[in-house]
Amino acid sequence: MTDTPADTATPSFRGDVTVELVKHTAADTDVLWAARVSTAGEQSLEELQKDPERSKGLINYLMRDRHGSPFEHNSMTFFISAPIFVFREFMRHRVGWSYNEESGRYRELQPVFYLPAQDRKLVQEGRPGKYVFVDGSPAQHKVVSDAMEDSYRRSYETYQEMLAAGIAREVARAVLPVGLFSSMYATCNARSLMHFLGLRTQHEQAKVPSFPQREIEMVGEKMEEEWARLMPLTHAAFNANGRIAP
Repeated sequence: MTDTPADTATPSFRGDVTVELVKHTAADTDVLWAARVSTAGEQSLEELQKDPERSKGLINYLMRDRHGSPFEHNSMTFFISAPIFVFREFMRHRVGWSYNEESGRYRELQPVFYLPAQDRKLVQEGRPGKYVFVDGSPAQHKVVSDAMEDSYRRSYETYQEMLAAGIAREVARAVLPVGLFSSMYATCNARSLMHFLGLRTQHEQAKVPSFPQREIEMVGEKMEEEWARLMPLTHAAFNANGRIAP
């Protein structure tokens, strides 16, 4: 291998993810407004807020009986920074979602890589479809950290060598691993987010158990925190009705 270019960025490693709510038009009144037009026609915001208990009851009824369309009349856009393997799972969610991810064709990718934190369970026990993850030993954590760091450093050095040789970014990026951090904007509505959370988080109130990979669950938990703040009645009804998207 040739010498690494002098200006090569130093790889950095992280075990967390970034989720930021960058813009939104999302409130419980959006659900009420959409639902009540079918029986009462157009109503003002003041009218919708006059009877809080009635509003809470209506949202719970819609959730319980799976009248889903009123939960689509809102929007949330998140900035997310996470490993590429998380995004590959994320983009299986297509209905009600829009994505724009940073491009390795048009910019040089920075050497930020994923290393599992010390509390990340490492060992799978049991057969497929009926298994659990348990904590790894200190020795296993060391194996993971050493192997990942070495692999990441070598792949990024190769990437830099190819760029220095004049190879196009879209070709050179092929040597980079899925543990590389990427970033994207993801836009959804409450209904599509609920479907995502039902599959990608574990929760004691869920009627249908889910077994997500921990890294995408970390993203889901942070998104849910923001959504719960914006639409507390809808979030409460989601939990009360088994965390099943209407």
